[in-house]
Amino acid sequence: MKVMLRRNPSGTLLVYVAKKDLEEEVISESDTDEGKHFVLANGWELLAPDLSDPLKLPQTVEMRRLA
Repeated sequence: MKVMLRRNPSGTLLVYVAKKDLEEEVISESDTDEGKHFVLANGWELLAPDLSDPLKLPQTVEMRRLA
């Protein structure tokens, strides 16, 4: 699914999923062998396999929902 990553004024990373009209804070992020793993405040887990480091925000990326 396509999601938009951005930072809010306090510096917290936000994920916006347009098809679900969902915007949530990232509470945890880690690097895995498959890519960058994000855990959102609502419990969703997303994997971004092709995410550049450092992040250039805002940007739209393709992510896969794990849970």
